[in-house]
Amino acid sequence: MSASLPPLRVLAIANQKGGVGKTTTAINLGTALAAVGERVLLLDSDPQGNASTGLGVTRAMRRNTFYDVLSGEVPLAEAIVETALPGLFLSPGDTDLSGIELELGQQPRRSFRLRDALEPLRRGGAYSYVLIDCPPSLNLLTVNAMAAADAVLVPLQCEFFALEGLTQLMRTIDLVRASLNPILEIQGVVLTMYDRRNSLSGQVARDVRAHFGETVYRTVIPRNVRVSEAPSFGKPALIYDLKCAGSQAYLNLARELVQRERLRRAA
Repeated sequence: MSASLPPLRVLAIANQKGGVGKTTTAINLGTALAAVGERVLLLDSDPQGNASTGLGVTRAMRRNTFYDVLSGEVPLAEAIVETALPGLFLSPGDTDLSGIELELGQQPRRSFRLRDALEPLRRGGAYSYVLIDCPPSLNLLTVNAMAAADAVLVPLQCEFFALEGLTQLMRTIDLVRASLNPILEIQGVVLTMYDRRNSLSGQVARDVRAHFGETVYRTVIPRNVRVSEAPSFGKPALIYDLKCAGSQAYLNLARELVQRERLRRAA
């Protein structure tokens, strides 16, 4: 890799709780990072394949998928497709991923399939960020993501059980750090689905910031109809409606993430 290129940064976007805006964050943060000049690869590690659909990558376009990578059928470079946005690339997911745990059984390095697959990319300098959209459960797909990642980015919905779910996730990260990936860290917590009209959203945000301090991003992602509509058109919100509040929030999040990463590298 050229000395002028920043090292590849691999971020697992994870939360064991479903419905927290994880895939929405993966799609729109990836799009926003590409929009501010980064080269981004999004790995769709969820058997539902929603990140792929939300980026307009149809089933017919998924010749090789992320499943083929983890099963050892193809190298990662052969399971990457371009998206409509320059600088954003995707390794698409599909329902075959749901059976990967049984298929790999007790095979050696079953928890390190993704880490091994990413090694050529770490040396190549083609991307500045890899984002892994994890399924909402602790299974072999999530374990592979955390074993391969440098850090975890946690979307957290502003609702009553948020801190309870986050505590469970932290325990999982500690277990992975102890047994599979000692360098794994929390890159940040992103508050999602924030409703300024709801006093509970404000209370949850205050509680999370009090508990996790500067780990929590300043940028908050609001509830936004346009962001919710965008996937049904196969588009990220930033392409569907750049000026909506949700799109602008994800652009701000991307800028804040890049700044945070620059400070980390300079430390």
